[in-house]
Amino acid sequence: MKVVYLEHPHSLSKEECIPATVALGFFDGIHLGHQKVIKSALSKAKDLGVASAVMTLDPHPSVVLRKTVQHVRYITPLSEKIRLLSSLGVDILYVVKFDMSFASLVPQDFVDQYIIGLNIKHVVAGFDYSYGSLGKGTMETLPFHSRQQFDQTVVEKYTTNDLKVSSTFIREQLKDGKVSDLPNTLGRYYQIRGKVGHGEKRGRTIGFPTANVVLGDDYVIPKTGVYTVRMNVNDRWFNGVCNVGYKPTFHKQEKESLPSIEVHLLDFDQQIYGAVVIIEWHDCIREEKKFSGIDALVAQIRKDKGIAEDYFQKNLHDTCFLT
Repeated sequence: MKVVYLEHPHSLSKEECIPATVALGFFDGIHLGHQKVIKSALSKAKDLGVASAVMTLDPHPSVVLRKTVQHVRYITPLSEKIRLLSSLGVDILYVVKFDMSFASLVPQDFVDQYIIGLNIKHVVAGFDYSYGSLGKGTMETLPFHSRQQFDQTVVEKYTTNDLKVSSTFIREQLKDGKVSDLPNTLGRYYQIRGKVGHGEKRGRTIGFPTANVVLGDDYVIPKTGVYTVRMNVNDRWFNGVCNVGYKPTFHKQEKESLPSIEVHLLDFDQQIYGAVVIIEWHDCIREEKKFSGIDALVAQIRKDKGIAEDYFQKNLHDTCFLT
């Protein structure tokens, strides 16, 4: 997949852009609703005999438009989004830098410069997609702005259990720790990538060594608690238990800081400091809580480990990929 980074005003000419069908959207999560849009664009590109493209924005518009937003965490940071779109078979990804100059484009100028100007032959987007300054352009106005240079396909909302699948909904699922529900909305188990760093090394002293995973990207972190997870280390998957939190048995909770992410792998005894790993979230075991002492904590960790072992004995399946 070719990744093209654009800043406004971009310098590409129509002649140097290969004809393509484009899926438009921010696409945080590449969830099942997004996949419906993207796969429609892939199918249309095949029908027309042109390349398939996706156009996304970076950073999230709220970072620029809402002065109260200090930091945005993503279901799929850009690096993860690139990996997932490539796995879906997209030919070109246009990443447009979202700044005030781009945000100020009137709808017709957006269409002229970022659709017609990029040699797009067909546009696919969700029913609620908007474009141009203040989102004044919609899928209803797009034919008027097209100058008869391209056609469009509008994809209706995707629902599960009568609920619209959206990035906002998935963020709520993560906030509530409902990671076991995510395959029904994301189309896969939630994954985050990071590097194993040096933690407090307390786990090894109580018989449960853990990998302290430091995130390299701005992922949405699931609710504090204990989870069954799988972790990819050196291209191999291992079952484990993950604690997300502030270790209240040993520390006062620091709500302003990020929670630690510590994974105890079952039947694993390798040294993996510095390794880049993938954590795949399967099920929530319990909430994080403060124990009366180390003995009570160790007893609970044994129970957590047993629950995780039972879970994976009953769920002997491979990692859940995009459908």
